[in-house]
Amino acid sequence: MCTVCGCATARHGDGHAHLHGNGHGHDHRDHAIDFGEGLAGVTVPGMSQERTITIERDILARNAIHAQANRDLLDASGAFALNLLSSPGSGKTTLLVRTIAALQDRWSLAVIEGDQQTSLDAERIRQTGVPAVQINTGKGCHLDAHMVGHALDQVPLDAGGLVFIENVGNLVCPAAFDLGEDARVVVLSVTEGEDKPLKYPDMFAAADLMVLNKSDLLPHLDFDVEACRAAALRVNPDLPILIVSARTGAGIDAFAAWIEARAALVGKRR
Repeated sequence: MCTVCGCATARHGDGHAHLHGNGHGHDHRDHAIDFGEGLAGVTVPGMSQERTITIERDILARNAIHAQANRDLLDASGAFALNLLSSPGSGKTTLLVRTIAALQDRWSLAVIEGDQQTSLDAERIRQTGVPAVQINTGKGCHLDAHMVGHALDQVPLDAGGLVFIENVGNLVCPAAFDLGEDARVVVLSVTEGEDKPLKYPDMFAAADLMVLNKSDLLPHLDFDVEACRAAALRVNPDLPILIVSARTGAGIDAFAAWIEARAALVGKRR
């Protein structure tokens, strides 16, 4: 169970197959069991749906207060914050290092790194010369606005600067937590399934951009780019999609240009 948001793997009672009137067991292998139809959309053993949804609302309400404080701080400083989200192993950190190289001669940059343990990714970022703060969430499966608020106090927030927030690798919980960021980018690699946007729709619905990474591996994989694109657009019809390779640098300039254009747009609104 996530100790921050309370999500857990759903189980039927004690985990045994249900017995029907004829005494035969049925393991539901041929049927989908959809817990999303419940009041809260989740099932936690020993906890009612009513109580679960109350807890979720309380957690998100408290998070929203901290997110607004982060947003106010970013507005006052004139810095632009980008939240990078993905499953583990998509290449977020390598993508971020490449993007820093493309931007650091024109922008003041800072990075907030989120992982359950270690400061390995923050150390990789610091090697580029960009300041980075590591947040270790312990058993938590995502960053929340309160954590990010503490980190924002430790990074330079220069007017016209960029702050990258690399979230914990997870396509589920981070989608629900506003960090006060100005934009969200979901990174999907070609080593994952084309159907990821349909399996984890909240993440892709909440994104402002999808980056399809590791394109250099496409000749070696049975991955259908157009099927993936169609799945993402089915969830979010207005979602821009960029195809990149963080390893070779292909598409990085286009990603950097998107960030700069988005930051300029947000700057005009402030």
